[in-house]
Amino acid sequence: MTPSADAESPRASASPKSAMHRFRLASWAPVIVLVLLCAVIAVINPNFLSFGNFVRIAQAAMIPLVLGLGATFIILMGSIDLSVEGILTLSAVILSLLVLNGANGNDLGLLAIPLVLLVGAGVGFINGAVHVKLKVPSFMTTLGTWFIGVGVANALLGGTAVRINDKLVRALAISRDPLVGLPWGVWIAIFCFFVALVIQNYTRLGRYIYALGGGEDLAGLSGIRASRVRIMAFTLAGVFYAVGGILAAAQLGLGNSQIGLGRLFTTITAVVVGGTSLAGGSGSVQQTLVGVLVVVVLSNGMVLMGIPPSVQIGVQGLMIIAAVALSMDRKLVRIVK
Repeated sequence: MTPSADAESPRASASPKSAMHRFRLASWAPVIVLVLLCAVIAVINPNFLSFGNFVRIAQAAMIPLVLGLGATFIILMGSIDLSVEGILTLSAVILSLLVLNGANGNDLGLLAIPLVLLVGAGVGFINGAVHVKLKVPSFMTTLGTWFIGVGVANALLGGTAVRINDKLVRALAISRDPLVGLPWGVWIAIFCFFVALVIQNYTRLGRYIYALGGGEDLAGLSGIRASRVRIMAFTLAGVFYAVGGILAAAQLGLGNSQIGLGRLFTTITAVVVGGTSLAGGSGSVQQTLVGVLVVVVLSNGMVLMGIPPSVQIGVQGLMIIAAVALSMDRKLVRIVK
């Protein structure tokens, strides 16, 4: 072996170690940011640490968390799902029309929830089928579904809003449990988180989603049917978005075509800030939970400090750019498209 080869071999062997070190730092960065945010805001305004504010944070986080869980599975595959607002809006409107309301005589009560979940799963299935069978990029497929969902919801309502009069449905987001004092909607979001965690870590679908994100060609060589996995993942995401629609309708007490406005931005922000790579194959629902808390805590802190909403949106935009910049290993990326 030549001296030059000997000189290069330590660097070659050290490269994987340094890459692993950077990966570990990047995975812990959102947690560190969350802790620092809480510390800084608590120093500026001690009311941040009150139980009432904790409940407000939990209530503000429940819908972004549920939506983020669905989006995480899609992004882990290296795809993107823009249909969040469309499915959420359609689900909220259908729920408002099926339960006791001020527009018709329907009164299905909680039995309407499984039907709404089926609607979300159906739209998600259509997303996956069109994406896979017609080979339409996920970006364009879900963009179309976004507008279709909002359009159908608007057509069902005729441009009006429907008030929900069902007390049990309203209780999902308003009533609190007698022990801890958290809204029931928060516990629903926590339940959804653990369901997503089980799917991610203990099912074939979860493993296959990671495999597709790591490289679809290699996954195919391993016998994984990419088309089936993609359709199942989009269907699963649709169910989570429908849960978000149910919680949004219960929280506001009505269904209208504007109920999903701005939800996509918050969802993608939370997933990316949590550390899930837009390239796919890297991330987790746990990281999405941290990302949601970072976004919600930051927003809550800016309200406590009297920062205008327009500035808050700008800060969230900067967070997305910073999160993507920190999560990418630019030494491995030669071309940015």
